Amino acid sequence: MRRIVVATLACCVVALNAGAQDIPADYQTVLNTLGRQGDFKANVLKVNIPRNDVSVTVDGVATPTPFGFGGWVAMTRGTGGMDVLMGDLVLTENEVNPVMSSLLDHGFDVTALHNHFFRDEPRMFYMHVHGHGTPADLATRLKPALDLIGNQKRATPPQPAAAAGKIDTAALARIIGAQGEQAGAVYKITLGRDDLHLTEMGAPINARMGLNTWAAFIGTDARAAVAGDVAMLAKEVTPVLKALRSHGIEVVAIHQHMTGTTPTIFFLHYWGKGPAAQLATGVRAAVDCLGK
Repeated sequence: MRRIVVATLACCVVALNAGAQDIPADYQTVLNTLGRQGDFKANVLKVNIPRNDVSVTVDGVATPTPFGFGGWVAMTRGTGGMDVLMGDLVLTENEVNPVMSSLLDHGFDVTALHNHFFRDEPRMFYMHVHGHGTPADLATRLKPALDLIGNQKRATPPQPAAAAGKIDTAALARIIGAQGEQAGAVYKITLGRDDLHLTEMGAPINARMGLNTWAAFIGTDARAAVAGDVAMLAKEVTPVLKALRSHGIEVVAIHQHMTGTTPTIFFLHYWGKGPAAQLATGVRAAVDCLGK
């Protein structure tokens, strides 16, 4: 009986070790640099970024971190001595744009921003990140963004909403380079992507079908708000993100509106408050990234 028990335990140990690998020295350095725990399996280092600091309820139900709030980044060997990094960061609403700016400033791509739940409190968002580099380089560039997670102060109380009033729409049109339409207090400029020849079942998908970029303004010249959507090719996503964030405009979603189209089109929703001309300049910077 004793021999059977010993043999059984030995088999269990072998089975457990079969799925795990010793962490390579350069990947252990990554964990040390980031100050995070992780594991190495199937030639992939996975770094855990759980949101144990946030107590989330979904539709009134208290949910533990493993229920869907365990963020992560992973890296594996690529070619030419470079590693590929991918990840999914779980963020509170006020962390989204500071973390995004840090990632962009350090050479990473933000490839998606979305929600996983309805009726979650606090609201939680999921940001996908992608990058290339040596393990040490990736860790050094990633750390500033990760250091913002869980340490970002709550957003300051919102300023009063932009009041409806007179806004110099001609100036906005000059800055953005296109005329808009007035609908009540809202001035909206819509730009089609005529440079893209997209079809669905032989039918052309044009600006009227939703293949467009738009910006809607409300308020006064001194105190305005802008909301909008940008239609982008994959190669345009990162430049547009950088343009908007560098002008203080918040990105609130990155997603797709259509499936089965070639090329794939990505859409980005944004929001900003400030002087109207300043907001228009930010929008123009994003528009200038398109079609290049």
